Amino acid sequence: MSSDTARHYDLIIIGTGSGNSIPSPAFDDVRIALVEEGRFGGTCLNVGCIPTKMFVLAADAARNVSEAARLGVHAHVDSIDWDSIKQRVFGDRIDPIAAGGESYRRGGETPNIDVYDRHAVFVGPRRIRTGQGDEEMEITADQIIIAAGSRTKVPGFVADSGVAYRTNKDIMRIDRLPEEMIILGGGFIATEFAHVFSSLGVKVHVIVRSGALNRQSDADVSRRFTEVASRDWDVRLNTTIESLREEKAADGSTVVVAALSDGTEVRGGEFLVATGRAPNGDLMELAAGGVDMRDDGRIAVDEHGRTSAEGVWALGDVSSPHQLKHIANHEAKVVFHNVLNPDDLRSFDHRYIPSAIFSHPQIGQVGMTEEEAREWAAANGTEITVKVQDYGDVAYGWALEDRDGFAKLIADKKTGRLVGAHFIGEQAATLVQQCIQMMTFGLDAREVADAQHWIHPALPELIENALLGLEFD
Repeated sequence: MSSDTARHYDLIIIGTGSGNSIPSPAFDDVRIALVEEGRFGGTCLNVGCIPTKMFVLAADAARNVSEAARLGVHAHVDSIDWDSIKQRVFGDRIDPIAAGGESYRRGGETPNIDVYDRHAVFVGPRRIRTGQGDEEMEITADQIIIAAGSRTKVPGFVADSGVAYRTNKDIMRIDRLPEEMIILGGGFIATEFAHVFSSLGVKVHVIVRSGALNRQSDADVSRRFTEVASRDWDVRLNTTIESLREEKAADGSTVVVAALSDGTEVRGGEFLVATGRAPNGDLMELAAGGVDMRDDGRIAVDEHGRTSAEGVWALGDVSSPHQLKHIANHEAKVVFHNVLNPDDLRSFDHRYIPSAIFSHPQIGQVGMTEEEAREWAAANGTEITVKVQDYGDVAYGWALEDRDGFAKLIADKKTGRLVGAHFIGEQAATLVQQCIQMMTFGLDAREVADAQHWIHPALPELIENALLGLEFD
């Protein structure tokens, strides 16, 4: 297509996850092309953060019933209505929201925005080949924002095996719960789904090539999580899959059989691959647009979100070292500001990156692990102080009869500032937020512990006691 037939825009945005968080009214007079080959809302809305947590809520409810006897409440789960769970998540909420987001952009409510629904690739500097429906076309723009996200990494031996497998994209929409399932992977996606399906009555086999689950967490947290999870799931550590095959079960359904490196076999009516995610930049012919990539597959950006190509920006999983929705949202705010304000550029703030794992037990974490903190202290001529506070040693944790959960706080002995906070147990993802605030605003842990009232007997006393237990100069 020649340049005189290409449609030209002020801005092209590729991806409708965080890329669709277009601020207004600042962009009301900007002519925008929005490119999305999949469902509006990106990974988080459709196949990630939001629907998974809604499934986790159902799993938590079932688990709480099964564990209620320890509190003197004798109850049982009569049945799991998988169709109703899916309907609540997708039929009543996710699918209508995704469809509504697309309809809003296409229906004239944002007349300065055109929607394109074919895959986007670069064919020149600030020049994209995409299309609408069956029509392929090229579009150009003064500036481009790449917010194309990431996809599941599928090991070659799985793809080549010919067996049917699932990823996070379709595992939540299966027709029925299997009696058994195999999960390959030991990170946050694998462990969240293992919690969901095991709590809903499925026997779960988790195959992990390393020696622990959730290894990106602090070593003590990872070790405790692995210990607790192994009570509920068939966890195979330091194990790989040697071969895969399919067999027919007595009811006519297909079963995946995995031969393992420990000499055993496991089988499942579903096989979930959860071995990490790959940025989507390699699918976009970036070199044609002058956009450089890093060795790990991410688009290379500076602290402002600029790529190597003039006028081209990137944000979120496609470029960020932190594959987290809240970080993508932060980066989107920065990039959208910078697109309109070239003389007042803002920078990404990647100092304190929090994350949470909504499995059982729950994990909330921010900052350095103890190992990282000790290396940092040695390099900077300081010392750290560490306090591990068990849930069971505070009133609410005692009421919970919690024997596994703990908080681990890490601080600089000289300044009193937290450098890391790690929680495993009930409400971990909520508890960590106060520590995120302490770190972001540079608060002295000694003042935080002493200068405010802590509600008794609420669970935040866990933080209070941990802060009081830190030893400072």
